[in-house]
Amino acid sequence: MKISELSQLTKVSARSIRHYEEKGLLQAERLDNDYRKFNEADIDRVKAIQLYLKLGLTADEIGSLFKCEFATPDEYEYCEEMLNIYEDKLSNVTDQIKALHQLKKLLERQISLTRSKQIHN
Repeated sequence: MKISELSQLTKVSARSIRHYEEKGLLQAERLDNDYRKFNEADIDRVKAIQLYLKLGLTADEIGSLFKCEFATPDEYEYCEEMLNIYEDKLSNVTDQIKALHQLKKLLERQISLTRSKQIHN
């Protein structure tokens, strides 16, 4: 299928698909007219890329995950690496949530102080 068809089927822009190819996350066959030719499996691959991007993974991390998917028993370190990446992402998200909660409390305090000053004026 052409890039436009893959784009329609996945609801991902052709520009993004080209970017994924540049990053090595997708591989397209090149036809004589230099058009890209994708196969049916690339639909699931693009959807997986989108999911991993939503999880906050970088292109390099997604590439590692794809290596893990196809790992042989001698290559299990990729899977362990992905577990570490997932744990690091979760830790980062947890830290961000804590920081946002602190920011929320500070803003609530400032709003309360500002309102109380308005009432006294």
